[in-house]
Amino acid sequence: MTRIVIDKLTKFYGDKMVLDGVDLSVAPHEVVCLIGASGSGKSTLLRCINGLTEFDEGAVRLDGVDIFDPAFGRTGLYKRVGIVFQAYNLFPHMTVLQNVTLAPIKVHGRDRREAETAALKLLDMFGLGQFAQAYPEQLSGGQQQRVAIVRSLATEPEVLLLDEVTAALDPELIGEVLKIIRDLKTSGMTMVIVTHEMGFARDVADRVCFLDGGRIVEQGEPHRLFADPQQPRTQKFLERIIAAGRLEAAR
Repeated sequence: MTRIVIDKLTKFYGDKMVLDGVDLSVAPHEVVCLIGASGSGKSTLLRCINGLTEFDEGAVRLDGVDIFDPAFGRTGLYKRVGIVFQAYNLFPHMTVLQNVTLAPIKVHGRDRREAETAALKLLDMFGLGQFAQAYPEQLSGGQQQRVAIVRSLATEPEVLLLDEVTAALDPELIGEVLKIIRDLKTSGMTMVIVTHEMGFARDVADRVCFLDGGRIVEQGEPHRLFADPQQPRTQKFLERIIAAGRLEAAR
């Protein structure tokens, strides 16, 4: 069970500060959704959590150990903290099964037969077993995104980071991906999710954090935050969300 602690995290791109002393703690089995306007620092924060983006000040710790501690090693860190992007990033020349087993076999040294057996079990679990020998171009966008999630789960991570995983999908395909995330929550997976699906964040998250200008302006239990935001910036953001009809029930 992994606890994430983010302490005074600061990140610049050139002269532009994109994260401004962010503090955040994520408990084991907790689901935290990050919301906010584009450019508020959500995706950068997510990528800092597993070291894909280096930061200028502060620290990220897993169970009290800095993520850059040699005790983890980069490979060990990526095994413990998986990440899924809005772009599926599947290898087009590999089958679904090959995409899912690549990291367990090549990076983590798992036996091929063992990795394939585990991968097929995961694919079946998420309704993708019949596509094991298919190539990505033969799948719908929703199916490809589900494969991308399964690929991250194949290394048996303790934490899963999800960055706008429905953003590139047609509206009718969003529901099947959101269902997988709900199922992962039920299973107890610790997740940090960047999303613009406000109804989903309200209904699935244990806690919602609103970011603006590289800071967490407000955070709290989702129904409280969406119904009664305390900070003027949060209020203004949610007023626009409600006016646009984007706080409907999650699909």
